Amino acid sequence: MSNPRFRAIEGTRDYFGKDGDRFDKAVAFAGELFARYGYRRMRTPVFENTELFARSIGASTDIVEKEMYTFTPGSETITLRPEGTAGVVRAYLQHSRDKQGGLAKFWYEGPMFRRERPQKGRQRQFHQIGAEAIGSGDPLLDAELASMGLRYYEYIGLMNVKLRVNSIGCSRPECRPLYRQLLRDAIRPNLDRRCRSCQTRYERNALRIIDCKNPECRKLSANLPKSYENLCRECADHFAAVKEALAALGGEFVLDHTLVRGLDYYTKTVFEYTHDALGAQNAIGGGGRYDGLAEELGGAPIPGLGFALGVERILIAMEAENGCACSCPLQVFGVALGGSARRAMSGMIARCRGAGLSADMDYEKKSFKSQLRAANRRQAMVCLILGDDELARGEIVVKDMAEGGEQKTVSIFDCLNAVRAALP
Repeated sequence: MSNPRFRAIEGTRDYFGKDGDRFDKAVAFAGELFARYGYRRMRTPVFENTELFARSIGASTDIVEKEMYTFTPGSETITLRPEGTAGVVRAYLQHSRDKQGGLAKFWYEGPMFRRERPQKGRQRQFHQIGAEAIGSGDPLLDAELASMGLRYYEYIGLMNVKLRVNSIGCSRPECRPLYRQLLRDAIRPNLDRRCRSCQTRYERNALRIIDCKNPECRKLSANLPKSYENLCRECADHFAAVKEALAALGGEFVLDHTLVRGLDYYTKTVFEYTHDALGAQNAIGGGGRYDGLAEELGGAPIPGLGFALGVERILIAMEAENGCACSCPLQVFGVALGGSARRAMSGMIARCRGAGLSADMDYEKKSFKSQLRAANRRQAMVCLILGDDELARGEIVVKDMAEGGEQKTVSIFDCLNAVRAALP
């Protein structure tokens, strides 16, 4: 049994094989789908000024207080990014994208870092796929973004994702501050029955008590005042328009007053995607509106919203749904016997790749049967079979690997056309 000297650090993992294929598809499918909605790729550094996250996420949040990887190289303090939105908005402002006017749509993917206890679907280095739309307060955009997330999950083959929606209002005195006081008044009589975390949150941010996962706390929260029933007129109208637009887009959703999200920058609409494969911590993505974030980071009061989808959690859900989208089948696999045939097959595989086809061959000089088994493992659609005798006659066998597929012998010079004809 292998006993390597070095292993991946706890809370990190390696991706290859089926998990690597799923990971690549999750990212590639995001790029394909989001482009249809007008989103362009953005890449930001994996570390930023620590204050960026303190100001955006919230200095009193668990993420900032307990979970960030922060370093002080010389006179500056930097942090490995724990989430993606703050960096995108920072880049949007730094490069004066706000001066151009209009709506800006970006998407990104990459590693994030949080120092927390590793568990199912929760790593210290994890990966997110995100989308951000900055420059519009239109509720139609809220509905489009939340619906786009649902379409994405369907696009990669996940059929059991649910969308939960809520509104947490805005900072006007008659909106979230008033609701927060209603909440504190309702929580106070039973505060001593709640967990220690909730008792701490009561003083600092009572909204966070609502989404506590402790079973006893959840029971106590069942009849608390609902945020979406205690909104100012503007926020109430905005949320009504979001729900109407979501229904028109065909996005099924559930109203959930316990959904508040864990980052301070959220305003108005918040939403979350869940999947039962993850157990109690069943969120596989989520987001919302952050209309005050650009101003908090030194820009003008520009509205925005976005979401982040957890890749590790997507992979768990994919595995639970019969390994959907788990493989990367080859279009062409070359089976060759004999030195001359192997060299000729190498050239043929190169021609296939040059023609835009995915193609590979055996490089271990295995037996004929072993090479065919390798083709099956790679889920090859077409097999090219070549021996020294066929090569001498200028022929090659093209085998359709589908059940009941045909096998025919063609001229080597006509091989590429025969392969294209055999592909589905």
